[in-house]
Amino acid sequence: MQVKLAVAVTVLAGCAAASAAVFPYRFETHTLANGLKVILVPMPAGGLVAYYSVVRTGSRDEVEPGHTGFAHFFEHMMFRGTERFPAGEYDRLITAMGANANAYTTDDYTCYHLTFAAEDLPRVMELEADRFQNLAYSEQDFQTEAGAVYGEYRKGRTNPFEVLEEALRATAFDAHTYKHTTMGFEADIAAMPTMLDYSRRFFARYYRPDNVVIVIAGDFDPAAALELVRRHYGAWKPGYQAPQVPVEPEQTAPRRVEMPYEGRTLPLLAIMWKSPAFDPADPRVAAGLVLGELLAGDASPLYRELVLERRTVQRLLPAFQPSRDPGLWGVIAMVADEGELADVEASVTAAVSTLAAGPVPVERLEGVKKRLRYSFLMSLETPDAVAGALAPMIALSGGAEAVDTLFATLASLTPGDVQAAARALLRPERSTVAVLTGRS
Repeated sequence: MQVKLAVAVTVLAGCAAASAAVFPYRFETHTLANGLKVILVPMPAGGLVAYYSVVRTGSRDEVEPGHTGFAHFFEHMMFRGTERFPAGEYDRLITAMGANANAYTTDDYTCYHLTFAAEDLPRVMELEADRFQNLAYSEQDFQTEAGAVYGEYRKGRTNPFEVLEEALRATAFDAHTYKHTTMGFEADIAAMPTMLDYSRRFFARYYRPDNVVIVIAGDFDPAAALELVRRHYGAWKPGYQAPQVPVEPEQTAPRRVEMPYEGRTLPLLAIMWKSPAFDPADPRVAAGLVLGELLAGDASPLYRELVLERRTVQRLLPAFQPSRDPGLWGVIAMVADEGELADVEASVTAAVSTLAAGPVPVERLEGVKKRLRYSFLMSLETPDAVAGALAPMIALSGGAEAVDTLFATLASLTPGDVQAAARALLRPERSTVAVLTGRS
């Protein structure tokens, strides 16, 4: 087969010289005939390279009842090796190269990442291409890893924030798969060791080239890297089947859940609202970034009142992360005393009402925009940081160009846009409040 002729290539460039661009490095996007997308970001890096494999499958894709937790399970299982490079050999080679390899799972995607010396790129690509196409595991391996995943879930129950999130999700969602956390429902995880055949079907369905994006950033030659991609991934067979993720009905009334915690913890309060799906060109999505800072950021009036002056809150966290489908935005507070919970909740509600009642001052809005842009740019110092910043954008939108689109939308926001988003989205009937109390 003439691989070069079998490749459909689209090249997109982000350039710091372009007036609307924020992402400071040129990048190329290539798509192989099998659907595999490759984003190449050459940059000065002192001989280092980051290699990210973004699988656009997370816990949202777990649509079959009784089978949650498998996206996270494969984060573990992908290190079990292949017939050519068994787990011990894979680990030995990674260690010998001095490479750093890890992975993580979210609601919307699973990400595998390595950082290593540039001269090891051919070997790393050989290893990664092999395990993505030829993962092999025995029933014993499967059951051992499934047991380890259940152990991780049980360990997580000692973290009050994870207990809070689980109850919050279960209360906020009726139909959508965001109802369960990335870990999954406990009953499903406990039963996972009996689901060997299902695990293989899950892998065959979702670990396909047309559902994966590879990001390579750092000190490398793009043409040579692309040729390696063609060689190692060109024969990977497509066949991704997108799941029918249930659509969440419109929420029409406030929801609330209160739960005890078995251990010692300060009270936790989460006030969340249904958020729009990620679209970098949607002003409401960009407004969410701003609203998080205006409402509960370190420079917000609410933070000054609750954390610095009254000291009724130990930690105040804005939670306005984007999601592939309509999800949750909100504020999480660790409250100093259970008796202060009602007052803290009232203060958050009042702060939301203020944002909805009138436009934020222009200078305050511009200050938040500048901080968001500056903090993003200052984070892009290493290949790992660059690829890591691109990964969620790519997972949610499919392309790296979403970065510049989102920041262009952010730059165009007016005080009226932010007010309109607060009025439309942060309404009581769209809210879910979760309260966790434990032994002080």
